[in-house]
Amino acid sequence: MPLATTRRTGLVDQVIEQLRASVSSGEWPIGTKIPTEPELAEALGVGRNTLREAVRALAHGGILEVRQGDGTYVRATSEVSGALSRLCGSELREVLQVRRCLEVEGARLAATARTDADLAELRTFLERTETSDHADFVRSDTAFHLAVVRASHNGVLIELYRGLIEAISASVATTSATPDGMFSHRGLVEAIAAGDVERAGREAGEFLDALLAGMPAQSD
Repeated sequence: MPLATTRRTGLVDQVIEQLRASVSSGEWPIGTKIPTEPELAEALGVGRNTLREAVRALAHGGILEVRQGDGTYVRATSEVSGALSRLCGSELREVLQVRRCLEVEGARLAATARTDADLAELRTFLERTETSDHADFVRSDTAFHLAVVRASHNGVLIELYRGLIEAISASVATTSATPDGMFSHRGLVEAIAAGDVERAGREAGEFLDALLAGMPAQSD
């Protein structure tokens, strides 16, 4: 949707909200380069100084990333996900712990609720994870885990998981930085296909347990 011309009061706040809406609505997906400063200034009907101040505020919040000499890119859909986009230490541990809670139960439910279409989708994403390209693996593995949770057909669980998807993707990117971190989930798909609830939960949890066990111990 085109940006609306702003009113003349509270210009910076209005520009911030319009830019944020373009991101949260999916008009500007994560990783994409937003329109140039002259284009945005004209579309919004504001001066470049006002626009720069709004962009700086969103960059400070982690939603945008300004790359000098290149342009401005979308980094996250909200300030919360922006803060979680660079995961390490205790933050990463906590995300993995929450993932374990949601993904184990999602897999258990999927083992009894999945449809043939769900299985087809899981197998498609599973095949896409079998790549040596790290960026492709991160996208496909994140999509795979979301598909497992969707196969549970539990609306509340699905929405909870979707709300954390950027933090989950960041955790996948961090833990799969080496080939040893690119886990295969064929056993999980087999368990869901067979309707084996206990095995599905075990398969969903084991690789997360291995990641957590390999992290440095937390200091008091």
